[in-house]
Formats: sequence, structure tokens, C-alpha cells
Amino acid sequence: MSARSIRYLSISILVALAVWQFSSAGYIHAKAWLAQSMIKVAWAEAESTQLKVKPWPWADTYPVARIKSDRIDLDAIVLAGSSGRSLAFGPGHVSASSLPGSSGNIVIGGHRDTHFYSLKHTKVGDHIDLESADNEITRYEVTEIQVVDKGDGYLAQDFGDDRLTLITCYPFDSPVYGGPLRYVVIAKPIADRPNKYLNQRRLRMRLLTVFGLMALLTACNEMSQQSNHCPGEYQP
Repeated sequence: MSARSIRYLSISILVALAVWQFSSAGYIHAKAWLAQSMIKVAWAEAESTQLKVKPWPWADTYPVARIKSDRIDLDAIVLAGSSGRSLAFGPGHVSASSLPGSSGNIVIGGHRDTHFYSLKHTKVGDHIDLESADNEITRYEVTEIQVVDKGDGYLAQDFGDDRLTLITCYPFDSPVYGGPLRYVVIAKPIADRPNKYLNQRRLRMRLLTVFGLMALLTACNEMSQQSNHCPGEYQP
């Protein structure tokens, strides 16, 4: 085989490998996007019914939370469990940690090339919102960013405070799958700070209750002035 033939063959192989790598990456991203669309439907149903709703009939997981951070364009539904099957479709809640919406250390893992890719842009001071299945939203503020060895299991332990721990592989954009390092984002809940949309459902219910009571008291006062009794009061 001539040098020119070898060169052409080498170029052809490189092009084929590049196409294969591109198509594989495209498949991964397409699968992640499509799965999240189906998972969002299941999440909406879970919020309204308060039940564990599978995103598809054969799924061995279900949505447990929604994580959102506007500045880094993060918005994903978190699935129960952190096995490879769950992480293929979305961020996964580490079952050994506290449940979303409860106190303690809530640990969520995700792939660096799909759902948690935006974590590479996270900065200390960023806000992250975590909505639990019972419609409670907690806002966290990023307090610390670490790069640790994947064997550091202490990250999932209870530190005696409330925190959100996000974990993904590191470095970002690495061609090597997995690797020994993990990128860790630690956030603490924000206390006594106003939020435009946290717990909106609860706020609306409180306002409706207050206005309802005011209307009832007004009607009661008007009726009492006319007939000296309130509506609904028994009159012999």
C-alpha cells in the first residue's frame, strides 16, 4: 500500500470516527431532551395528585423535585435514585440523603454533559430553587464550590444543617468518561429574604382567606345593623 493510500485511509477513518462521535453525542442529548419532556408531564401530574407518577410505563424511577437556576439556565426535573438508568434521563436524588423539601443534606447528582452541564458556570452567591413534590419551593444560595475525589463519600452525610449538594463529573468537556474527580456545588437555604414566586400557592390561599373573612365580616356587620343577627345564625 502506497503512502498516499495510507494517508487517504487514515483521513477516512478519522472522518468516520468524528461522525460517529458527533452522532453519539447528538443521540445522548436528544435522548436527554426527549426524556425530560416526558418527565415534565409526569411531574405536573405528580404535583396535582401528590402521587408517584412514572414518566413511562416501564420506568423504574419517578420525579421527586424540580431544580431551577435562572442565571445559569438550569431547569430540570429530578428523578428518584442516582443509578445510571436514572441519570441517563435527568438529575437523580441520592436516596441515602434527605428528601427534597425536608431538612438535612439533599444530594443530587447529574451528568456533566447534559443536565448538569450548566453547573460549570455556577458562582458563589448564585441562587438555586428546589421545588418538592408537595409544591414547596426552597431558595438556596451557593456558598461553596469544590473539586474532590469521587471516593469522598462524606459529601452525602448529615452535617447538622440544611443544605443542597449538587455533584457532577469533572472536568467539564473531558473526552474521558467518568474520571476520578467530582465537581461539587454546596448551597444553603436563604432565610428571611423576600422571593417573588416562592410558595405562591400558599400566599394566594392566605390572601383569599383574608379577603373572604373581610367580606364575611362586612356582610355580617351590615346584616346585624339591619336585623340584629348575622347570616346563618339560628332565629326561633
